[in-house]
This record gives sequence, C-alpha cells and structure tokens, in this order.
Amino acid sequence: MSEHLNENVETLASLRQRAERSVSAHQRRIEHATAQLGRPHSFYLILAFGAAWIGFNVLAPGFGVRAFDPSPFEWLQGLVGFGALLMTTTILITQNRQTRYAEQRAQLELQVNLLAEQKIAKLIELIEELRRDMPSVRDRVDQVAETMKAPVDPHAVLSALEQTLDRKPDVTETQASPSSENHTKEL
Repeated sequence: MSEHLNENVETLASLRQRAERSVSAHQRRIEHATAQLGRPHSFYLILAFGAAWIGFNVLAPGFGVRAFDPSPFEWLQGLVGFGALLMTTTILITQNRQTRYAEQRAQLELQVNLLAEQKIAKLIELIEELRRDMPSVRDRVDQVAETMKAPVDPHAVLSALEQTLDRKPDVTETQASPSSENHTKEL
C-alpha cells in the first residue's frame, strides 16, 4: 500500500478507536448483550426454552406432577412480553449510539467533501489562469470551467434539493393517478 493510503487507514482507525474509548461500561455491556441476542444460537436457545416450558407444563400432569404454568401459559406470556421489552430496549440503545456515530461520520464526510470541492474549484481557477497566461495555448472561454471555478454553496444545493423533493409526487399518488394507468395501457 502507498504511504498516503496507509496514513488514511491509520486516521480512520484512530477515529474509530477514539469513538470506542468514549463508550461507557454500561453501554458496552448492553451492546454485547445485543450482539449475543442477534446470533443464531440465541434463536435456538429461546426456541428450546419455550418448547421445554410448554412441554413440561403439558406433560407434567400425566406423570403426576403439578404444572407450574398450565395452558394458556400466562407466566410464559408474561416472560415473553418482558423479554421482548428488554430486547427492544437493548436494541434501541445500541442503535442510538450507532446513529450518533453515523451522524458524526456523515458530518466529517461532508466537511471533507466541502473542503475537497473548494480545493478543486481553486485548482480549476489556477489552471484557467495559467491557460490564459501561457502564450503557446490558445486563449478561449470555457463555460464549464468558468462555472466550476466558483465554489458550491451548500445552502443553495440544499434548497434546490428540498425544492426538487417537494415537487416529486408521492409514489402512491403516481400509481393511483389516471395518467399512469393510461400510460400502462399504451405499453
């Protein structure tokens, strides 16, 4: 790998390590629990637990043992509901941190992209200036280069994007409109 690429990889690893160092012990435990719940063995363990619970409570009276949770298995239902609440909470906690991290990365990417765009615009401006000043190169107006010399205004781009998104019809409206039906019939 080139030195420049190694430097970029090390920078990304450093950013990731810094983000991981800021995670509390509680957060780490919850994320570990979430990771464990997301594995196939957890599915099979929960399935086996439920089958054993139901099996014992259905078969126990036949062996003269009192079922601790007879059908309709109210205790199991409560346990499943509580387990679902705990799983949902741990997943949401994990997703919240991942979302914050993704937002930070997106902000960093935006900053880097804006800086790169400014540098590219400056390079185009310098090349155009050099082209005008070199006697061996025919001087001409390049409209594309002239346009690209100006740095992009992020606010203007955001406004244009919002206007474009506001003008686009909803997919369900397009599907339900008579013009789309006529177009389909024409095909």
